[in-house]
Amino acid sequence: MKAIRFHSYGGVDVLSYEDVPAPSITQTDVIIQLKAAALNHLDIWVRSGQREKNIPLPQVPGSDGAGIIAETGSAVQHLKKGDRVLISPGLSCGVCMQCLSGKDNLCASYHVLGTREDGTYAEFIKIPAVNAYPIPEGLTFEEAAAIPLVFLTAWHMLVSLARIQEGETVLIQAAGSGVGSAGIQIAKMHHAHVITTVGSREKAARATELGADEVIDYHMHDFVEEIRRITEKRGVDIVFEHTGAMTFEKSITILSKGGRLVTCGATSDYLAKLDIRYVYSRQQTIYGSFMGTRGELPAVMKFFGVRDKYLKPVIDTVFPLKDAAAAQLRMEERKNFGKIVLSI
Repeated sequence: MKAIRFHSYGGVDVLSYEDVPAPSITQTDVIIQLKAAALNHLDIWVRSGQREKNIPLPQVPGSDGAGIIAETGSAVQHLKKGDRVLISPGLSCGVCMQCLSGKDNLCASYHVLGTREDGTYAEFIKIPAVNAYPIPEGLTFEEAAAIPLVFLTAWHMLVSLARIQEGETVLIQAAGSGVGSAGIQIAKMHHAHVITTVGSREKAARATELGADEVIDYHMHDFVEEIRRITEKRGVDIVFEHTGAMTFEKSITILSKGGRLVTCGATSDYLAKLDIRYVYSRQQTIYGSFMGTRGELPAVMKFFGVRDKYLKPVIDTVFPLKDAAAAQLRMEERKNFGKIVLSI
């Protein structure tokens, strides 16, 4: 089969479109003929070797994907050949206390697809059958591939951890990212007042279309000063943070009393300073978030049905699989608004 693979760490030039062995199946697995794969910033870290450890080389990157069931293991009863499915990208042992209690993202072996085994930049992939989820009616493969990682992450951050409430004010950092565009939609679905940050006028317009109430161009304005103006110095109830050192320290300063900051990553530097006086004097809470549980995916996916669509995948660009290097470069240069997808 054809796939994108890298044999050493480095820039986008290490990505190679080549023939690789087809996956073999066990009794609890399924093989999916992939039709689309969506990019995440994690793919860049995997390829560069800067943050991800213990990656077996050569490696096929990619965590998000959607396609058709090509083969099922002998123990798989709930799926059949030909079913349209998307991939839930969090992998765990399935038998520990955390997994059995529905907190699989706290499993000691929990990791994201494409970091320890071959990922979705390929024509076929093998995954545990429990990680295949039916695609709701009305979604294309490209749209389905663009949903799981970012919407599951954003849901876990805002709903499960920060417990967003109607009428609260929420700052969503970096609207142009996949998780940022998902966060805006989930916050608006809960009737929050959404402020977001962007890096261009074009992205500001797209963020407004998604439902953002206030958009701050961080190249033109200091987002701290703007939020103090917008909220009349009260601050925001929730900061949805994933950019890291570039915004983390400032984000703490604009949290209201009793405010919550929830972070799922650091696309800039991951070492940030923290003035703990804000935390204890304003009784703030900081949540760390990593993906979401497998059980949260159905909760998210029910809002992608044909009727009354509350949520929608935001697709920036679709590249053919062989042009994965160009797709990753677009993400690295922060040119995208929403998800970049590979058509397979």
